[in-house]
Amino acid sequence: MSEENEPKIWVDADAAPRLCREILIRAADKREIDVVFVANRWMEEPKSIRASTYVVPQGPDVADDYIADNCKAGDLCITADIPLAARVVEVGGQVITPRGRDLDKDNVTEALSLRDFNDELRSMGVQTGGPPPFDDKAKQAFANALDRWITRAKQ
Repeated sequence: MSEENEPKIWVDADAAPRLCREILIRAADKREIDVVFVANRWMEEPKSIRASTYVVPQGPDVADDYIADNCKAGDLCITADIPLAARVVEVGGQVITPRGRDLDKDNVTEALSLRDFNDELRSMGVQTGGPPPFDDKAKQAFANALDRWITRAKQ
């Protein structure tokens, strides 16, 4: 693992697609940046000295709380969880979704409002549909966004 002041990547690993995890591990090794996969269930330990897994106790939002409590300004969080993204942005962290969307102080409030609106529709019985399948386009968008963040973080 790197020095304490180096930026770190925090991964909401319970919902992260396997392909994203693979991209992250390769990037960690190649670009020498630490990645922490946080989950509330056992995960196979990544085969990288730059990547680690932290398993939190079972419970709602326990993994999110751990990430939000440990992420610091300049760190990156990989998550599709918009409330977690808002918490990370609030402390000065940056967020990339597994589909490569950057969430920052300029757009996370809008994303949170849209998420809450869709949640309200679902609670009223409206079918809002789920995300499209994680395909090659999403994988490439994620890899590109991750590369841009690492390049900026290493400058």
